[in-house]
Amino acid sequence: MELKELKKRMKGVDVLQTTPFNSDGSLDLEGMRANTRWLAERVVGRDFIITPVGSTGEFYAMSEDEIKAVIKMVVEEVNGRAVVLAGAAGAGTQQAIKMVKYAESVGADGVQTVLPYYHSPEEEGMYLHYKKIAESVNSNFGIMIYNNPDVSGSWIRPHLMKRLSEIPNIIAVKENTMSIMSYYRERRLIDPEDMAILCGSGEQMFAFESVVGCSGFITGWANFDTDLPYSVYQAAMARDFDRLNELIRTYDDFWKFIAKVTANHGPTTNVPGVHDFLAGYMFFGVIKAAMDIVGLRGGEVRLPLVGINDKEKAELRDILKAMKVI
Repeated sequence: MELKELKKRMKGVDVLQTTPFNSDGSLDLEGMRANTRWLAERVVGRDFIITPVGSTGEFYAMSEDEIKAVIKMVVEEVNGRAVVLAGAAGAGTQQAIKMVKYAESVGADGVQTVLPYYHSPEEEGMYLHYKKIAESVNSNFGIMIYNNPDVSGSWIRPHLMKRLSEIPNIIAVKENTMSIMSYYRERRLIDPEDMAILCGSGEQMFAFESVVGCSGFITGWANFDTDLPYSVYQAAMARDFDRLNELIRTYDDFWKFIAKVTANHGPTTNVPGVHDFLAGYMFFGVIKAAMDIVGLRGGEVRLPLVGINDKEKAELRDILKAMKVI
């Protein structure tokens, strides 16, 4: 795909695919294949991006061979029906480049690559990290920066993001700031012809950011239901904010449930002030349980994360019924 066309498609709903694992902890690649087929059938002709082995895909708990197998399979199964931006993370630049080049070699349209984690670089180091990644691949291969301080300990501030946006094939950022003013400033600094700025924090934050022109958001919900998040996107694009508010409120019981199971399985080891809006990562197990309930292959989470129990799954089923997901 030409870079110009790929840039135009940096909008809509970016589905962060989960990775199913068997009860013995092994990768359920055929389950992942079935999930991908289900998803690809439902997103064709609509503004969707598919991202395997990102944070929601638990890439950090997978071997390099497992990650490569998933990326290759997803590209093959999607087969051009949607944009595929594969997760390609690395704490070091050379590690990241290796996975980015692999994603390119098997036909992905681009990658979504999180900030260097463990050690936080200086601004020049961060700039060079992404510049080297961008230069390591074909000029039509797209790079989406995953600007998430919660998982990396770093954050690219708007002035540095503007500088990065001027690198031709860095075409988008998954922006996870929880500050609407920081998002607003970033939008005002960056030429939309250079970089799309998508909401990295899901439907609720997107409802606020869409007011100032956000063109899409990242979600895990579409792993088991593509219709509700796409309706959220359509309402925002139509500037129908009454409808958008109504749709966002339909998620309320689901988010309350996540808070409840987080408390049930707590306390979390989060550093105070980090992930306060989620209070942890129990939602990975909730999404996988929802997938199982609708007939997909959610499977297990891998340690150190834990899933939800049978009683909680029964409650989740009732919530999904009330939401008309099942």
